[in-house]
Amino acid sequence: MVEIFGWFWTSAIVVIVVGTILMVIGIYNNLVRQRQNVNQGVADIDAQLKQRHDLIPNLVSTVQGYASHEKETLDSVIAARNTAAAGTPDSGSEQQLKIALDRLLALGEAYPDLKASANFQELQRELSEVEDKLAAARRALNAAVASFNSARESFPAVLFAGMLGFKPADFDRLDDSEKGVVDQVPNVAF
Repeated sequence: MVEIFGWFWTSAIVVIVVGTILMVIGIYNNLVRQRQNVNQGVADIDAQLKQRHDLIPNLVSTVQGYASHEKETLDSVIAARNTAAAGTPDSGSEQQLKIALDRLLALGEAYPDLKASANFQELQRELSEVEDKLAAARRALNAAVASFNSARESFPAVLFAGMLGFKPADFDRLDDSEKGVVDQVPNVAF
């Protein structure tokens, strides 16, 4: 009788230990999958920023043919692009680039021939498309971050996430240089 009782408790402990190990493995795999979604979101934003930076020289050269005396605007776009392309993308340099691009695109209004140019219209359409994709990539990143953080903070994952090395992910948000700027209508002046 004592032997059966000991066997029962030994079996119960083994089942609990194996169940806990399987649960931790499941939690770990889910958190890894969620973290990879966050990493992919960051990479998608970087890819869109690179595409934006690659498109700008084409847009500038197209505009230069029509508006050669608007050198200051063109130089500011080139300088903003070079600053934003150097090193890691930060929202301050990207905001300066966006302002410079808005000024450049406004040149189309001042020059009817430029506005009618198929090249300018195509580049303007591509740039608008890149900006839309960039906004979508930022929304996707924020959704992935919310999902990861929810999975990390839910029970029972919250018991093991810290021990397994999973830290909370950060949302894509405005930094101090963008606050108070993005909610205002851009001022376009030549």
